[in-house]
Parts: sequence; structure tokens; C-alpha cells
Amino acid sequence: MSSTPSPPVEPSSGSALRRDLKVTDTAAFSIGLIGPVGAMALLGVGAAGLLGRGATWAFVFAILGVCLVAYGFVKLSRHITHTGSVFALVGRTIGPRTGFVAGCLLFMAYVTIGTGSTIEIALFSNRVLSGVHLATGVTEWYWTALVALVVTVLLSLSETRVITRTLLACELGGAVLVGLLSIIVLIRTGIGHAPGHARLSWAFLELPHGTGAGTIAAAAVFGFLAFAGFEGAATLGEETVDPKRQIPRAIKITVVVVGTFFLLTIVGQSIGYGTDAAGAHAFAAADSPYSDLAQRYVGTPMAVLLELVASLSVFAITLGTVGGAARVGLALVRSTGFSGPVTRLTRRGAPIGTVGVATLLIAVFVTAQRFAGTGALAATFLWLGLGSLALLVAYGLATVGALRYLFFSGRPKAPRWQVIIPVLATAFVCYTIYSNVADAEGVSGLFPWIVLAVAVVTAGVALGVPGLAARVRRQIGAVPPASGSPLEAPASDQVKVSP
Repeated sequence: MSSTPSPPVEPSSGSALRRDLKVTDTAAFSIGLIGPVGAMALLGVGAAGLLGRGATWAFVFAILGVCLVAYGFVKLSRHITHTGSVFALVGRTIGPRTGFVAGCLLFMAYVTIGTGSTIEIALFSNRVLSGVHLATGVTEWYWTALVALVVTVLLSLSETRVITRTLLACELGGAVLVGLLSIIVLIRTGIGHAPGHARLSWAFLELPHGTGAGTIAAAAVFGFLAFAGFEGAATLGEETVDPKRQIPRAIKITVVVVGTFFLLTIVGQSIGYGTDAAGAHAFAAADSPYSDLAQRYVGTPMAVLLELVASLSVFAITLGTVGGAARVGLALVRSTGFSGPVTRLTRRGAPIGTVGVATLLIAVFVTAQRFAGTGALAATFLWLGLGSLALLVAYGLATVGALRYLFFSGRPKAPRWQVIIPVLATAFVCYTIYSNVADAEGVSGLFPWIVLAVAVVTAGVALGVPGLAARVRRQIGAVPPASGSPLEAPASDQVKVSP
């Protein structure tokens, strides 16, 4: 049977996204989805629990791991751009059914991480209220979380450029304040005027006696998870001007900027608490390192302000995950040929249907967690843990796809020696997944089964729905249109389908 190029598939009416974003917008989206200020409000503590004063090493190795994984996203984004992110990347490199599963896992990851960050907004907001003596001892988080979700919906229906600039504003102000706190810590410890006789030294790079490679790798999981969402720019493939150039640049900018911020912050936290045994123990037991260090080194106003910017940063994560989930969801639904209300866009180009689906799911999960009676901090970690595991599986599939597409699919699309990079990235992701599930207990022990169940169900859909694979193949094989322009698909990017 002869193979002929698949004709481009026009999106359903009203489902063409606006192509007007620049590299600053796409990078801001990824940075906001990570929420580095909010991430470092909690994850550095986890690393300190394993490595003590040497917690910095967790982020050093995590940055190396993220660079390995980012390689695949950067390379693939130069060839494939689509609002479905890993849905298209995996679909084009491994197969349409696997791409559909990867897209569903990414959608799940964004929604569940969004659930955790929505609860976390309330956690930090209540601390701010207590800090300014407006509501001392507040423990109820549910209504604050719902208010934050309503604001998220309103912003999510704005123009994408408004969303990206909101994300950038939320993170930029917080990053400046956290960076300032870290510099103050380093200066005061350097000149010998730090509380608790903390001293600036290289001791923050010393590991506890007997620390093995396995412990370091397990601690690096916290650093790696802090980068969750670095690939978010890929979901803007249909909204970015010159996406095959700008999206790879945005991912690189995200990794460099966020990695630098993480290193400065973790060094400041480690030295700020002190590099002796007592300081390391205090760091590992902290539930609010920003507030603790600000109280010690600056004063109460700074402590309250940092809780506020942490809350804004976590709000940026919710806004970013809703935006990412909405775009991935739009790609998934659109690829099936469905053209109902869920694929509709607003006049501003926002995917109103899938924004509604994503936020409704988050609201349901938040409400269920409230009725379960779980505290805000525990609920935050539960949902972030589940989402991170789903995200890691999606990363793993994308990395394997990059390996196959770049080096084992016709003429190599990168220098041969670089094959080691996606190989190491795959090993890193697999080990990170193993570290997350090997010793999981209680509810966390159910996470692998939940992710597996979602993968099996979505694989069943991909296999069982007649014609779905062919429609996905045609959809991701086409170059999506700019708003108001015809859909074009160069021959080099076409996917051939046997009739």
C-alpha cells in the first residue's frame, strides 16, 4: 500500500489560539509554573532533612539532572511545536497512542499540582494574616483556597500575555526579596554579626559522616521536584511567534534563571541557620524558613512580607498549572475531533472550556480534601507528590522520545556524541521515580497505583476509540495556525499515514 502525506487538519471553529507571545512571555510562563519562591519555601527543608548542612548538594545535582532532561525538550521544540506539549512531543516521536497517554498524564500532573498549590496559597495567606494580627491562629484554609481559585479563573480568561506578565510580576518581586534576604544573611555571617554565632564558611558543602550516593540522590529529588513545570513554555507552541526558536530559548532561560535563584537561596538558608549540628537540625525541622531567617536577620516586617510573596508565588503556580492544563486539555480534546463547548475560546483567545474543566477538578479535589479533615501542609504535600509523580512519568516518555527521534529515526538530528545526554536523562528520571515510590508509605503508597490506573485507562481510550490514533497523528503532524491565518504543514514536518 502506498503512503501519502496526511492533509492538514483544521481546528474546530473557534479553537485557533492567538500567536502573539515573545520569548519573555514564554519564559515567564515556565518560571511562574515552577513558582521558585514558593518552591524554596518548603523543599529546601526536605533536602536538609537528608543532607543536613550539605543540603546545597541536593540542588547542585538536581540542576545537573534538570539540564539533562531539558536537553530533550529543547531539541524537540526546535522540530515540534504544539499546545499539547508532551502530548505532541511523545506522539510525534514514539506514537500517537503513547502521546495521548503522555498528554493525559501531563494534564493530570498540572491539575493535581494546581490542587496542592491552591491549598498552599491558603497556608501562606493565613500566616500573613496572623503576622499582621488580623486573624491570629487561623487554621481554616478552605475558603481562602476557593477565593484564590476564583481569582485564578478570572485571570486565566484574560489574554495570555496578561497571564504571563502576572506570573512574572508575582515571581520577580518575591525573588528580589528572597535574594535580598540571602545576601543579608551572607553579609552578616561574613562580618561576624549574625544571630546564634553563625559564620560564613565552606562548611555548608560538607556532608554528614557516612552519607552515601543513594542519600544524595534521594535528596536531589527535592531539588528536581522544585523544577517541576520548567517545560511549561512548550504548551504555548501555538501562541508564540517563531516558536521553534523562541520556546527552546525560553526553556534555557528558565533553567538558568531558576537554577541560579535556587542555589543562592539554599546557600543562604543553610548558612543562615548555621552549619553546626544545631543549625542543621533547626533547618531540617523548619516549617517556614523564610519567616524564621527574616525574623533573625532583619525583623518581623520582613518576615510577614516574605510570607506574602511566598503566597503570591504559589498563586503563580496555580495560575500557571491551570493555564497549562487548559492548553494540554484543549489539544487532547481537539485531537479527538470533538468540537463542543469544551473547545471554545474567548474573544481574547483563552480556552474557556478547558479552563473550566481544570478549575472544576481542582475545586472538587480541594473540597474533598477539606472534608477528609487533612491539614493544609499535609494536604499540600499529598497533592504535590501525586502531581510530581505523574509529571515525572511524562518527562520520562518525552526523554525516551527525544532519544529515539534525534538519534534512531533516520538521519541524526544532533551530533552523535550527544546521545549520552538523553540516556543519562532517562536514567535520572527513572531513579527519581524509583526514589519517590520505593519507600512511600500510607496514602503516598497509593500514588504509583493512581498514576498507573490513569495511564491504563487513557491507553484503553487510545486503543478503543475508533480512528483516534489517526486523528491524533494528523493533528500533531500539522503546524497549528496563527489566529486568522491558514493552517500550513511543510512537507518536512508532515506525518505519513497509510490508508
